[in-house]
Amino acid sequence: RSSAASDVYKRQVIDLHCDLLAHMLNMPTPDPFDKEGIGCSFPALAAGNIKLQVMAIFTATEKGSTLLAVKQSEIFASFLAQYPDDCTLVHDVSTLNQIASSSKLGMIAAIENASSFCEEDEPLAIGLERLEKIITNTTRILYIGLTHHLENRFGGGNNSDVGLKDDGKTLLQYLSGRKIAVDFSHASDALAYDMLAYIAEHSLDIPILASHSNYRSIFDHVRNLPDDLAKEIIKRGALIGVNFLRAFVNPDDSNALYDHINHGIQLGGINSICFGADYYATGGHPDLSRIPFYFQEHGDASRYPSILNSISEQVSPDAVAGIGYQNVINYLNKLWE
Repeated sequence: RSSAASDVYKRQVIDLHCDLLAHMLNMPTPDPFDKEGIGCSFPALAAGNIKLQVMAIFTATEKGSTLLAVKQSEIFASFLAQYPDDCTLVHDVSTLNQIASSSKLGMIAAIENASSFCEEDEPLAIGLERLEKIITNTTRILYIGLTHHLENRFGGGNNSDVGLKDDGKTLLQYLSGRKIAVDFSHASDALAYDMLAYIAEHSLDIPILASHSNYRSIFDHVRNLPDDLAKEIIKRGALIGVNFLRAFVNPDDSNALYDHINHGIQLGGINSICFGADYYATGGHPDLSRIPFYFQEHGDASRYPSILNSISEQVSPDAVAGIGYQNVINYLNKLWE
């Protein structure tokens, strides 16, 4: 391998989305070192040279799921307490700028679905109190997605045509000025455009991103971003994390991952593209047509060095550095300054 390729091979990585915390709920004793059943165990993250991993708190929109979300926030805190030699909290500019030279995995929490902190049939005020408890447990939340696949009290998920609801508007008002980004990855198109319009109309101070999304022009799926929405995210200096799930890349073509990256660059996103691999536990998933959920070459976080090598063959070295690491560093430094 050439020296240039070797440099790419060793490059550091930041990933905006994994579901390790939800996977831990399936264990009698949460063990992030257990590699079985998920691609983002601590050993896989270490092998992939992940310097910062965003740990999503995820529950579906169903009765009682908020208890599971609080539990995930407690598991996040337990990792930091039990494994201080292996992981460290990243929550401000100072801790962010230490991760490059640290041997530890940097961690920050996020919330994938606002149903995680608010039941459908309880007063919103109770849900917001629970959100504050989750933030206390984790110290900081990087982003919140209002929905998952389905509609909830806040708005429409990616499998719906529903837009922003009144509780979603209240949540946006609540988040203004909190330095917590709103995640567009699981928003319906209607919800995404409604949120942009509401934020602008009310001059809300809310950063945005799409933590784990690809491009609909490359593969036509509702989970992928339409070009005009992607361009708006890019225009705002925000991030779009490339998703490794085969169903969203192109089920028949692993190289389409690089087509998504190149398309993002063509849209003007050279400073916005990053990684949001979306590693989660796929065992027991009812849709057998999605097996395997990831192409072998993207199968777990240890594959990041070879993925960066493949990217380096198609884009400029500056783009590789940005995609792997620097774009997120720049975004977080600006967000947390």
